[in-house]
Amino acid sequence: MSRLSTLQQALITKFGEDVDLKLDRGEITLTVPSEQWKAVALDLRDTRELGFEQCTDLCGIDYLTYGQVTEDDTFESKGFPARFAVVAHLLSFSNNWRLRVKTFVPGADMPVVSSLVDVWPSVNWFEREAYDLFGIVFEGHPDLRRILTDYGFIGHPFRKDFPISGHVEMRYDPDQGRVVYQPVTIEPRENVARVIREEGYGVGR
Repeated sequence: MSRLSTLQQALITKFGEDVDLKLDRGEITLTVPSEQWKAVALDLRDTRELGFEQCTDLCGIDYLTYGQVTEDDTFESKGFPARFAVVAHLLSFSNNWRLRVKTFVPGADMPVVSSLVDVWPSVNWFEREAYDLFGIVFEGHPDLRRILTDYGFIGHPFRKDFPISGHVEMRYDPDQGRVVYQPVTIEPRENVARVIREEGYGVGR
């Protein structure tokens, strides 16, 4: 039995035959309900047969326009329980295998899910990043604040409905002797690159 099959069977043994497992391109994704997010994480860490001692990455996902979702569609009709999801990548040193764990986070305006800092301290900055960029709130995080954008930033720039030019811009005002914020002065536009090739390019080469 391959290592991947062994991991798959160990997950089924632990969480039951109805566990949401997907095997694709040599990787296993375990999808869990948001209310079980932390409990499953503890099981994945503390169950000897699984042994995921380390979380190597955690990120957010916005499914707003995924799969051509329109105003007439719902996330449910496209197979998504919610607009936002959180994905964690786990590593087991003792068993030498990896796992992707995913949960859909309810709340389109302010999605909230339990923090995993108590399970894997390494997710501290990862959760702050997901909060900063997607607006996903990690309940129980000891210091949930922005980590990449500045303190006066408005909105969450990785959300699909965030304007490309943003909401405000900042500059140094020599008269006031400080940095000030003001409405964006950039006019939104789309640039399409113009490709020029000589006649017969690529023919007979």
